[in-house]
Amino acid sequence: MVNYRTFRLSKLNTPEFEHVKLLLFWPLFGIAFMLLERVFITDYHVIECAVDDKIPFCEFFVIPYYFWFVFLIGIQIYSFFFDIPTFKKYMKYTIITYTVTLAIYIIYPTSQELRPTSFERQNIFTEIVKFLYGFDTNTNVCPSLHVIGSMAVYFAARKSKLFSSFGWRAAFCITALLISVSTVFLKQHSVLDIFYAFVVCAAAYPFVFMKEAVKGTEKASKKTEQYI
Repeated sequence: MVNYRTFRLSKLNTPEFEHVKLLLFWPLFGIAFMLLERVFITDYHVIECAVDDKIPFCEFFVIPYYFWFVFLIGIQIYSFFFDIPTFKKYMKYTIITYTVTLAIYIIYPTSQELRPTSFERQNIFTEIVKFLYGFDTNTNVCPSLHVIGSMAVYFAARKSKLFSSFGWRAAFCITALLISVSTVFLKQHSVLDIFYAFVVCAAAYPFVFMKEAVKGTEKASKKTEQYI
């Protein structure tokens, strides 16, 4: 654990607090994403496939959809205060995947036209969906940041000692999948957005998580050689 009470800006480059600098990514990402959404890009490619038409709208998936914020913030707060190695892995993976996604949005801007114009049922969940549609645009959708963020949490949790048991891993995996699936049932994303999000996640995984595993194997091999 790090004693943040002793933190000063002058200590930002010290081994104890250098990980704090990773938090600077969030405001930078927020500004870049906002500029892409509101200023620079106006011409989009519509993303849709035949499978999307077969998936019914279901407002109840707004629960796992919004739980995404708890999922991301929760792992970040926990790891920041109690598990620095996991925090570093999570942030590095997020920085890589989110930056790649922004680059894709610039090179190939996308949008979707899947949202229903009316709802068969009127309840608290459809009201929440209406609110969601009101502030969240239908642009810059492929690959899905909702999916990428969920998988980042899942991968990071697998490397955390606290969440290393089968029960915790299963819970994080199911949650990540539910959040991912919720995007298509709420008509926020196409199935293609999920597919390409998984592609980005798989491509980035070795640079953060397998790299650590390789280092650990090399260290173990060196120790073994010393005894031979």
